[in-house]
Amino acid sequence: MKKTLRRLRTAAVALSACTLGLSLLSMPAAEAASVQPLAPQSERAPESEQFSVEGVTTVGELRTVDGSLSRARDSRTQIIRHPGASYVKVHFSSLRLAHGEYVTVSSPDGRESYRYDRDLDRATGSDYTTDGQPGFWAMSVEGDTAVVTLHSSRPGRGDAATIDRFWRGYDHAEIKQYNFSTQSVCSTDARRDVVCYQASHPTEYARGRAVARLLMSGGGMCTAWRVGNTNRLLTNKHCFSTQAAVSASETQFNYQCATCGGSNPGAGTKVSGATLYKVSTGGSGELDYALYSVNNFTSIQGFGTLYLATTATTTGTRMYIPGHGDGSPKRLSIYEDTQNGANCTVKNANYNTWNISYSCDTSGGNSGSPVLNGSHRVIALHHLGGCPSNQGAKAHLIYNEIASLIDNNG
Repeated sequence: MKKTLRRLRTAAVALSACTLGLSLLSMPAAEAASVQPLAPQSERAPESEQFSVEGVTTVGELRTVDGSLSRARDSRTQIIRHPGASYVKVHFSSLRLAHGEYVTVSSPDGRESYRYDRDLDRATGSDYTTDGQPGFWAMSVEGDTAVVTLHSSRPGRGDAATIDRFWRGYDHAEIKQYNFSTQSVCSTDARRDVVCYQASHPTEYARGRAVARLLMSGGGMCTAWRVGNTNRLLTNKHCFSTQAAVSASETQFNYQCATCGGSNPGAGTKVSGATLYKVSTGGSGELDYALYSVNNFTSIQGFGTLYLATTATTTGTRMYIPGHGDGSPKRLSIYEDTQNGANCTVKNANYNTWNISYSCDTSGGNSGSPVLNGSHRVIALHHLGGCPSNQGAKAHLIYNEIASLIDNNG
């Protein structure tokens, strides 16, 4: 949802630069899991380089390091660890790989691993993001540790890769600390993990699979979702509105807990942003949409898609919202206040020219979430919080502007 982000205090930045650190240490891969890296520590990037787009939930901070991988056998693996981080996203300023060599960025248990060779070919290697500067960003790794490894059979000690920056994700308490709180949970928070509804609301659960967590530039979070039958996704314009921002983004499908009320989300499937097709005109209080595509589209097709309603909704219509409020694993808003109580409904289908209103629970990070009716069509694009009138841009008006760019037949 639209939120005015708090500027990080200078003192807090200085403190974090002294007390929060990345651990970076070269070591053989076989020892990586058992040795605690110690030094050198990272430094927080200057305030001007922090992710600070107004209206986006801030979920991480940029840090600088000075690290490299060489072909010497004791320098082929480095551990990047920031204690308590929710994710680590590594930037390579350069790769100097020979044919047959490659680097991997992996979680310590190896369940999440991304491979990069000298050509950065997404067809044969892993996805990645760019920010307009030299080098590239590996896909983020969940948790507080990334294991970066050079795979080479060549002798010698020449440097093969240089690591200069990384994003580390905030924990839940830090997300609250660095973001203003607009009252968007109306009375009791009735949201639950999507898996809680797998048996009782199987269609709502299934439709929610098309909804993804959107990580912008490594430090901001919104929600996005597939629209129509082709490679098209929707989010808010206030989440991103330029091609550069799309290229710097990750869209993460299936980021949800495996058990109801659990704290065990898997990494899901992450794809980078490809092409920005259209953004709305006007301010963030109007239609506020961005239509884009992703790389490696085939890897996310199995999560299904959603379709826009082409006519206006009505007051009193039953509705629900799947999304990633606060950057959390996917949750569903189905009930107003209590489970099995009153269903979420449209409070005003004509709140203003562009928006409908509702008191269904949302929070920062829900920006870009689809608002669906009982027929499971998208009737609005959520973007504004403020109980009792949380707001979504009217989907039929969005459809009128993007109909030629999507296949909405379904």
